[in-house]
Amino acid sequence: MVSQITRGIKISVLTSFEGTYFKNYRIHFAFSYQIKIENHSKDSVQLVSRHWEIFDSLNELEIVDGEGVIGKKPVLKPGEFYTYSSGCLLSSPHGAMKGHFNMINFTTTKNFKVIVPSFRLSAPFALN
Repeated sequence: MVSQITRGIKISVLTSFEGTYFKNYRIHFAFSYQIKIENHSKDSVQLVSRHWEIFDSLNELEIVDGEGVIGKKPVLKPGEFYTYSSGCLLSSPHGAMKGHFNMINFTTTKNFKVIVPSFRLSAPFALN
């Protein structure tokens, strides 16, 4: 698990390898990840959008931007947390993801970025 705190918002990430399958005559490696967002600040905040950079060991990069996470824009009061799960496909058994969440502070009405630390995606059978 990796964690990082930005402006009082703690992001923790736990990953899992889900298996392989063929699609469009290519093998794909499926990974899931669970994100926990904890509000350690004194203000209520809302996650409004996300930005992901998804890398694999074949040097392919995929950028994903979108509203909310899994169709939701959670509001977190001080001391609250929100957890969600999602996933991605890679063309190789090793990769990584990093990114940020765009959030709004309800007290100051200002937008700010919360860093999602880089986390590894590795199939256990491919580890040395």
